[in-house]
Amino acid sequence: MGLETGTNTAVAGHQHDTPPPSESTHHHHHFFLPLPSNFLLQTPKLVIIFALVAFSCLLLYQSSPSLRFPFNYNSSGINSSENKADELKSILKRAATSNNTIILTTLNDAWVEPNSMFDLFLESFKIGNQTQRFLKHLVVLAMDQKAYTRCLKLHPHCYNLSTEGMDFSEEAYFMAADYLKMMWRRIDFLRSILDLGYNFLFTDADIMWFRDPFPHFHEDGDFQIACDYFRGNPFDLNNLPNGGFTYVKSNIKTIQFYKYWFESRLTYPGLHDQDVFNKIKFDPFIRDNGLQIRFLDTMFFGGFCEPSRDFDKVCTMHANCCVGLENKVHDLGIMLQDWRKYMQSFVNQTTKVHTVSWTVPQSCRGSFNRPRVAKKKDHQGSKS
Repeated sequence: MGLETGTNTAVAGHQHDTPPPSESTHHHHHFFLPLPSNFLLQTPKLVIIFALVAFSCLLLYQSSPSLRFPFNYNSSGINSSENKADELKSILKRAATSNNTIILTTLNDAWVEPNSMFDLFLESFKIGNQTQRFLKHLVVLAMDQKAYTRCLKLHPHCYNLSTEGMDFSEEAYFMAADYLKMMWRRIDFLRSILDLGYNFLFTDADIMWFRDPFPHFHEDGDFQIACDYFRGNPFDLNNLPNGGFTYVKSNIKTIQFYKYWFESRLTYPGLHDQDVFNKIKFDPFIRDNGLQIRFLDTMFFGGFCEPSRDFDKVCTMHANCCVGLENKVHDLGIMLQDWRKYMQSFVNQTTKVHTVSWTVPQSCRGSFNRPRVAKKKDHQGSKS
C-alpha cells in the first residue's frame, strides 16, 4: 500500500510444475519398447494441447500481481531499499523518547529556505517555555532532496522521503494535485511509523511550540487531533479537526485505522486527508475497530481559526485558516514577537502579563479570498 518502510522483499523464485515424462522416454532397460501404431498420428494433438496449457499459464502469471516481482529485480534495487529502511529505523531509534514516542514534521524546499518556515519552527522551540528539549526527539521528513540537504545543516534527525517521479520541492497550493499527493503520502508514511511500533506526535511546521503539550493529551485516547474549531467536548465527533497536529499511539487499532483512512482516498477522490477524515469519523468501521478518538481543546492548541487567548496555558499555535507561505511567515514572525513580549513580562515587572495579546492574524486574514500567483523560482510555497 504505497510507501513501505520495511525491506522490500522479492519472491525468491517460482515453482514451475513440470509434467512427468511419458512412458516412451523411460529406458530402464537397454532396449526400446515398440511404439503404438497411432502414436505418430496423436503427437501433433499433444503438442497443441501442451502449447495451449503453457500459454494459459503465462497469461495467469502476467495478470496476477502476487505472482510477479514487486519491482524490477536487481541487487542494487534491493540493497537501496534495505538501506533506506535501516536508515529510517536508526533515525527513529536515536530520536525516540523512553516510551517510544517520536515528534514528526514534513518539509519541502519551499518551507526550508533560509528565513522561511523551518527557521521560525525551530525558533519557537528555543524561545518556548522549556520546549527546546523536544528538538532531540524531532524527526524531519524531507519531501525533496533540497529540503533534505538544508535540513542536515540545521537539525540532527532528517529523513529523505522524496519519491522518484514526484517533485514536491515547489509550491504546493492548497487542494492542488501536488498538495493532495503530498498529504496522502504523509498519511501512508505515518501508518508505517505505527507499524514499526512507535507512537508519534505529528506537527505541521507552521505550528509554533510554546509549552509541553503532552500533559494535555488524554490517557484513554488512541488517536488525538487538534481542531480548527472546538465545540467544548473532546468526545464530540462534530468538532472540526485539523490534521496538522495529531498524537497517535501505536496499536492494532490505529494501524488498521490509518490503512482504512489511506484507502478511503479512493472512496472520496479529490479530497485531502482532513476532509476524508471528517467523512469516515462517523463510519461503523470506527465503532467496530474500537478506536478512541479525542479532539484537542483550542485553549491549549490554538490557531488563527480559533486562537488560544490565555498565554498562561497555550502550548501551540497554528497558522491555520491561512494560505500562502509569504502570509504565514509574516504572521508567524509577529506571533513569535508577541510571545517574546509575554516572556519578557516575567523579567520586566513593570509590564503587566494581561496586557499581552496576539496581534495576529494580519496577512493571513482574508488570504483565502485573495488571488495568489505561483512563485516557483523563489519557492514561495503554501500549505494549510
